[in-house]
Amino acid sequence: MPKSFAPLAPEQLDDQARGAKALGKSERVAARLSPEQKRLLQRAADIEHRTLTDFLVERGLRGAEEVVRRHEVMTLSERSARAFMEAISNPEPANAYLRQAAERYKAAFGDR
Repeated sequence: MPKSFAPLAPEQLDDQARGAKALGKSERVAARLSPEQKRLLQRAADIEHRTLTDFLVERGLRGAEEVVRRHEVMTLSERSARAFMEAISNPEPANAYLRQAAERYKAAFGDR
């Protein structure tokens, strides 16, 4: 198993904090882990020759970006994309149910 990075000395912590602030990094995150979870995360960080913090931030951001992308981006097949474009290019006239829904919305929220 690779050897873990040595803890930073107090004066190095000050340098690290100043560096983080210079980069506009002022927010902190804390997490409770089991010893096994921390060992695994530290081992992975060691393999990549990174600090545990750097490893966690980079992997956490990558995962967060993927979750947001999956939530906000819709991927359609060519057939579905054509059907979607046709529907928004040539919409059906509003039926009674849609007109009633629009009236309820206007009554609740006004003409925004």
